[in-house]
Amino acid sequence: MKILSLLWGLIFAVVVICILLLVFGVSFHRPVSVQGAALYNPANEVIVKGTVQEVQDVDCPVSENELESHLMLQTADGVVQVHLAPARILRSQKLSFSPGDQVEVVGAKIRLAWQNGIIAREITRGNESIILRDHEGKLLLVQ
Repeated sequence: MKILSLLWGLIFAVVVICILLLVFGVSFHRPVSVQGAALYNPANEVIVKGTVQEVQDVDCPVSENELESHLMLQTADGVVQVHLAPARILRSQKLSFSPGDQVEVVGAKIRLAWQNGIIAREITRGNESIILRDHEGKLLLVQ
């Protein structure tokens, strides 16, 4: 009887701990070992042109797991995910993109979480040129 009570108590404790971990947002995914500007490799720089299909704000390792704005860019070679900058910074600078915008992106190609993408350094939209990062990939926009 004591062993059965002890076993039920142990099971209950494990369930409570699991629920608390989930409620308080503990993440069980492996962290990316390299983040931010360290992912930017100037040797992989490319220029792509296309039409913005979609604008997404997602948690992203490029912005050190902060909410980051991405463009899904339709190019001649298909859809490319373009990593911009933390969403809070773009909002503070009043920078936004919309589906249908024609843009040219200068940035470094990356492969992250089994997905190809580009970390944007500079974006040109019409006569407007937006410089997001320096040539080493360090974010230039500040909050």
